[in-house]
Amino acid sequence: MTRHPRPLRRQLAAVGAVGALTAATLAALPATNAQAAPGCRITYTTTNWTGGFTATVTVTNLGDTVNGWTLGFTFPDTGQRITQGWSATWQQNGAAVTARNENWNGSLTTGATTSIGFTGAHTGSNPNPTSFTLNGTACAGSTTPTPTSPAPTTPPPPTTPPPTTAPPGGATPVAVNGQLRVCGVNLCNQYGKPIQLRGMSSHGIQWFPRCYTDASLDALARDWNADLFRIAMYVQEDGYETDPTGFTDRVNNLVEEATERGMYAMIDFHLLTPGDPTYNLQRAKTFFAAVSARHANKNNVIYEIANEPNGVSWSTIKNYAEQVIPVIRANDPDAVVVVGTRAWSSLGVSEGGNSTEVVNNPVNAANVMYAFHFYAASHRDNYRAELERAAARLPMFVTEFGTVDYTGDGGVDLASSTTWLDLLDRLKISYANWTYSDKAEGSAAFRPGTCNGNTFAGASVLTESGNFMRNRIRTPDNFPTN
Repeated sequence: MTRHPRPLRRQLAAVGAVGALTAATLAALPATNAQAAPGCRITYTTTNWTGGFTATVTVTNLGDTVNGWTLGFTFPDTGQRITQGWSATWQQNGAAVTARNENWNGSLTTGATTSIGFTGAHTGSNPNPTSFTLNGTACAGSTTPTPTSPAPTTPPPPTTPPPTTAPPGGATPVAVNGQLRVCGVNLCNQYGKPIQLRGMSSHGIQWFPRCYTDASLDALARDWNADLFRIAMYVQEDGYETDPTGFTDRVNNLVEEATERGMYAMIDFHLLTPGDPTYNLQRAKTFFAAVSARHANKNNVIYEIANEPNGVSWSTIKNYAEQVIPVIRANDPDAVVVVGTRAWSSLGVSEGGNSTEVVNNPVNAANVMYAFHFYAASHRDNYRAELERAAARLPMFVTEFGTVDYTGDGGVDLASSTTWLDLLDRLKISYANWTYSDKAEGSAAFRPGTCNGNTFAGASVLTESGNFMRNRIRTPDNFPTN
């Protein structure tokens, strides 16, 4: 839902915390498969580190349709405990564990599968449970070890040991949080704690280079106290395709500027028109090979590989992602990658769909999040409901949103914008606002002409949207470290 400094280019339908993650050595344990027919089949897969682990539990119903289920099992070791769960209501009493369905995954037809999970702590060897029940019926049968790999949305935890004391006050977002990871449905910092990043997106760097100077980025980091700077590099529309080397250099320089100021840098491969990301597949591979090689040793770079796919299926987007992500991973195996979703990154809502297609067919890669975009004056309750529904099952990142309508212009809808940001805060969903620019439209943060000067700090140079966003972003962050 990004906006051009041109006429409107498309129309949208208006329609916990884990335990301390230490361990320099990750040990992936085998999966346990309990087979039963009729009844259920359980696959329990863990990734282990010193003192903690992540477990993914896949439940397959082999009997008649169930409407509401409770999974039960017992930890073999009394030192094992759950610290945070997702996609089910988890309870532990001694070594006994139960997981009850959420509203959205309570109905399982014959052969249907649902995946749930949790992070846990342990004091011993962390053996896998070997017997499970579903609604009191044993999922009995043989237990066969199988190879394991991290679930797409639950990669290995950070390997940096936590400090004995919290970082000093005034430290930058990157100094506090370090290398980020996806943990369950959350974005987690180097201590394995769920966090929320709050920041701003550039406009097209080909159109507004004067808005991204030392002075403006100083203001973003030190006056706005932003955690994140999203660098919007359009591929078409006078962008990357016109000068691949030149635009790669511009992006690299802006990443360096964000790094110097202790902010996270999101590299946005700004696909928009055409909406099929595979049209730019080779360009994406070339670009991300270059920037991931340049920034492989940094801990503050996030890669957004497809801004707003539109007019294509989720399977097309997934296929694109599974070709681009290995290019990044070859150079930078640890960075978070954000994948755009269908219908201008609305999880399909703007084309009559929803997040189920992503939940049922996630990208086959670790450390992946999914993009969601909205414009507060146009996208309201049904969009909010779908994001909250998705966020219970998928790691979500609002890589772009506006306080105005879907054109990027019009009046600021303070009520809807506040409702949106309160939701994102509650769910710990990170975000970047469109835009940190002085374009003559309602979504711009700066008054027209501001970028011709050298004053960017303070409220006097800001629009209504800019003042609203600055006030939200500059409130103190809540970055847990222990």
